[in-house]
Amino acid sequence: MSLFGFLSKEKKETLNKGLEKTKMSVMQKISRAIVGKSKIDDEVLDNLEEVLITSDVGVETTLKIIKRIEERVIQDKYVNAEELNAILRDEIAKLLEENNTGDAADFANISNKKPYVIMVVGVNGVGKTTTIGKLAYHFRKAGKKVLLGAADTFRAAAVEQLVIWSERSGVDIVKQNMGADPAAVAFDTITSAVANNYDVVIIDTAGRLHNKVNLMNELTKIKRVMQKVIIDAPHEVLLVLDGSTGQNAFEQAKQFTIATDVTALALTKLDGTAKGGVVIGISDQFKIPVRYIGIGEGIEDLQVFNKYEFVDSLFS
Repeated sequence: MSLFGFLSKEKKETLNKGLEKTKMSVMQKISRAIVGKSKIDDEVLDNLEEVLITSDVGVETTLKIIKRIEERVIQDKYVNAEELNAILRDEIAKLLEENNTGDAADFANISNKKPYVIMVVGVNGVGKTTTIGKLAYHFRKAGKKVLLGAADTFRAAAVEQLVIWSERSGVDIVKQNMGADPAAVAFDTITSAVANNYDVVIIDTAGRLHNKVNLMNELTKIKRVMQKVIIDAPHEVLLVLDGSTGQNAFEQAKQFTIATDVTALALTKLDGTAKGGVVIGISDQFKIPVRYIGIGEGIEDLQVFNKYEFVDSLFS
């Protein structure tokens, strides 16, 4: 039974299905950790630590969770091992709460800024273009007028893919030829958005990490030219990470937070992996709100992240 019940039944079912691989993996490992035990002892905690680390929660976050559970056991004097699942769920929910992870109400209520400018960053292959397309679809479905800016001009495929997603999601796009100045594309997009009364602007950027200095300079330049039109743009810098890559996602988050001021995260491909625990670790380590999660390939399968529903689905 759900503890929170914020999502509609349909969205809840989609979330449960999307997290099924992670849930099955975690629950099976927890079951093995407590088999034959009547109480939570050092051996159970050692086994639980291994469960969390192998579920890509991350070492630092895992140690923090284990310490919290140890304190619960001491405080409550005697805790049955069968209660471990509920205790773990409670402590992870509290951790996400403390880390200010989410929760945006829905796609209709993003901000009173108009246009609301989102700059999207992330390496190639993480599902960045797909996420932009799905975001655009959801914003349009919520009644917003959306404009995309194809500022990843270093790969012809990136522009082509974004054009396809603009058509699929039913929104407009500003693009130039491959090799064009990304900042110029961003400037044209913002200028057009202001002139034509758009509600939401989503700017794609190149996904390269081979040289952090070049990346930082490029993203800074894009920001600077956008601010010539809208002084506080972008209103959100969204980093897209592939949840199925586990610890690699941590490293990407580290590199991009060094290169630019990331304000929100989107975790993709959670339906195809048992590494959904990465959501917990990344939100804890970087203190950046997880805004969206991708839990399927369909255009509808991008959800606003709700920490309570996520934990409830993972451990119910």
